[in-house]
Amino acid sequence: MKSQYLFLPMLVLFYLIPVYGISQLLEKNLAPNTLDIDYKASPRPDRILITLTENPATEIMITWRTDSTVIKGIAQIAKVEKQNDFYKKAIEKPSTTTVITSLENENVIYHKVKFENLLPNSAYTYRVGDGTYWSEWIQFRTSEEEFTEPFQFIYLGDAQNDIFPLWSRAIRGAYKKAPNARFIIHVGDLVNHAQNNYEWGEWFKASGFIPKMTPTLATLGNHEYIKDKSGNKLGVGNLWAPQFNFPDNGPNGFEDRTYFVDYLNCRIICLDSNSDIEAQKKWLIKTLSDHHKQWVVVFFHHPVISAAKGRANDTVLRHWKPLFDKYKVDLVLQGHDHVYGRGNMVNPGLGQGNKDSGTTYVVSVSGRKMYSLSNHPWMDKKGENMQLYQVITVNKNTLNFKAYTLDIH
Repeated sequence: MKSQYLFLPMLVLFYLIPVYGISQLLEKNLAPNTLDIDYKASPRPDRILITLTENPATEIMITWRTDSTVIKGIAQIAKVEKQNDFYKKAIEKPSTTTVITSLENENVIYHKVKFENLLPNSAYTYRVGDGTYWSEWIQFRTSEEEFTEPFQFIYLGDAQNDIFPLWSRAIRGAYKKAPNARFIIHVGDLVNHAQNNYEWGEWFKASGFIPKMTPTLATLGNHEYIKDKSGNKLGVGNLWAPQFNFPDNGPNGFEDRTYFVDYLNCRIICLDSNSDIEAQKKWLIKTLSDHHKQWVVVFFHHPVISAAKGRANDTVLRHWKPLFDKYKVDLVLQGHDHVYGRGNMVNPGLGQGNKDSGTTYVVSVSGRKMYSLSNHPWMDKKGENMQLYQVITVNKNTLNFKAYTLDIH
């Protein structure tokens, strides 16, 4: 029988990706007059991050960026040893490459390499470059083949605004609290403007070495979509797909938008709540029903029921909530509403709570932009005007969820 105990204290191919002809106002996607960071590409690798594949015990995906003078990309990897000449045993693999033209008419190149046939539960170190310019050697660890001991992961709500000066405190605080976290889940709105290369530079600068060592899992927020002057969504910004390469196991047409990862005793499911919500249902039903994992965690951007005043996501509520109930999803992680709310009394009729639903819903924010809190009765815990991060500890029979404000050390 499935356990439902949840302890929750509050504390080398080239592709040219076009830029949409109709987009948000140009000035919203350009760098500010005063630069806090250097964000233009160079021959030196930057914006390095790792993401999980369908096989976290034996594979890793590595992504990085250079300017257009770099014709080829290379990644090297070696198993970590006590001796410091490990690099002599490194294996090398060329990258596949995507060319991007920014709104500032800068051509940059995104590189990606997937290393396979790694050893489970093993420390590896890698570097990326072109043979002349190299990154530092960076370490990560593959997962075990089966669950043997508790592990942690981090959950972060919207970053979105003042990413370098203020959001940096949240992700760095989370890393300090859980330095051995296996991965970090971002629930959308990583930036404020989808095509703003400077804001993406802020996100990577604020994160520092963390996404190089701790795998990223992320979903699209509404601010990762390009919009016209009336606010209508035109499509995903062209900087998303080359930066974030997630498992290609979602429905057709949803690449890097909808996917799942089986990590030890957890099935982690990512959905895109911005569009095609009903179209994702068939895949979601199969993904929720066809597994034997102890825990199921689902994450997406728009909450099933809002935690902020004057906001609603009726389509998400009608199409996905019944499936979470039917298949007894354990934890649903959401963003969009820049407040904190957590509870399991979520039903289509507000005020009709179901304490036995078994699913805990959370809305959180990690950036500085804040909304006013609602009085919706589904929230057992709530708060406003606070930047937060969350650490989830996965055990055999329990999930332990802790939310932290940034004054916790």
